[in-house]
Amino acid sequence: MIDRRELLRVLGGIPFLGGMASTAVMGSIVEQSWLRPIIGRERDLFKELGLRTFINCAGPFTSMTGCLMPDEVLDAIKRTGQDYVDLNALHDRVGERIAKLLECEGAVVSSGCFGAMSIGVAGVMTGTDREKIQQLPNTEGMKDEIIVQESHAGGYSHALTNIGAKLVTVKTAADVDLAVNDKTAMMWFLNKANNKGELDDKAWVALGEKHNIPTFNDCASDIPPLDNLFRFTRMGFDLVAFSGGKGLRGPQSAGLLLGKKKYTDAARLNAPPSVNIGRGMKVNKEEIIGMLIALEIYLAKDHGEEWKMWEAQIALIKEAVDSVDGITSEVYLPEIANEVPTLLVTWDQEGGHATYAEVRKKLRMGHPAIEIWPHDTDMQITTWMMEPGQERAVAYRVKEVLAEALS
Repeated sequence: MIDRRELLRVLGGIPFLGGMASTAVMGSIVEQSWLRPIIGRERDLFKELGLRTFINCAGPFTSMTGCLMPDEVLDAIKRTGQDYVDLNALHDRVGERIAKLLECEGAVVSSGCFGAMSIGVAGVMTGTDREKIQQLPNTEGMKDEIIVQESHAGGYSHALTNIGAKLVTVKTAADVDLAVNDKTAMMWFLNKANNKGELDDKAWVALGEKHNIPTFNDCASDIPPLDNLFRFTRMGFDLVAFSGGKGLRGPQSAGLLLGKKKYTDAARLNAPPSVNIGRGMKVNKEEIIGMLIALEIYLAKDHGEEWKMWEAQIALIKEAVDSVDGITSEVYLPEIANEVPTLLVTWDQEGGHATYAEVRKKLRMGHPAIEIWPHDTDMQITTWMMEPGQERAVAYRVKEVLAEALS
């Protein structure tokens, strides 16, 4: 039997062998028993690694690996992985196609929404000036201040400061008027916090137009509804970013940057494959095509029928939950972000009853494993990241765990 050292020696000589000899050698190698597990198609890789899969009743959280991609997206990823192509040309062609589909001037497939923010802000700061592009994160001689509402600033704004920008926080329109100066590069808005500050999206755009400052809207988790893909660019935001691996059901490591072409073009210059501040924010050819196909599928699907399915799934789980004494439940629709039917479940935490955290852990550790919203103040369940049919297993298991928790 050939050993690993001999395999390396043989492989090193393969390019110099004739076609028949190469085929014979490779055939011999494939027959070796120690290689079969590596190339076999029947491996359960998660099980090999000691990992459990779960039913996702939480949503497309990054820590839960986002979404499951449709078969058509997976097929496109596999097909495009079999050939080489010029990456810059691919970025350009796909960007043009997406911009046409979404009726905006420019589009870029980015490394997630976070990456879209980084290259987008970099593009606003540098424009197409190659020297400035190479200079980042040193912002000397550039406009580098980003105005943001206090209620919107947080972890996601690292996407801005990572490339050298400086945050200037405000609360009111008067604060914005005072904050704008010759160093102001952009005004950044966190869409899921639209109802938390004194200035909503329309007011933010109006202030940007008043001061001739470009505005950016981070809409990572704002699909659905479908209209959001068009609404914010039409509203007047100069740049808008979406996560690709949430409601759009594309690759989790991909995203979309949409908006004015002069800004998306500048963002591309700050992105891979060029060696610059965005070099580490690579999107491979498979992800670029996967993102395009996911978007095409999302635009073409029957959203009304999908919504009815989600409502029916939630109703089934609610019926099971309501059969447990001591439980209160209601179905609600989040006002902003992750706008899907959501089941809110509560019960008295006193009297020896299990806590929300304990119930969540029991669902995670049970069979099947189930993940729900990671809250300790209540229990929330969604169905939009489930596979059809899983709602029955969830209804049975949640009822079982709750009955035990309140017994």
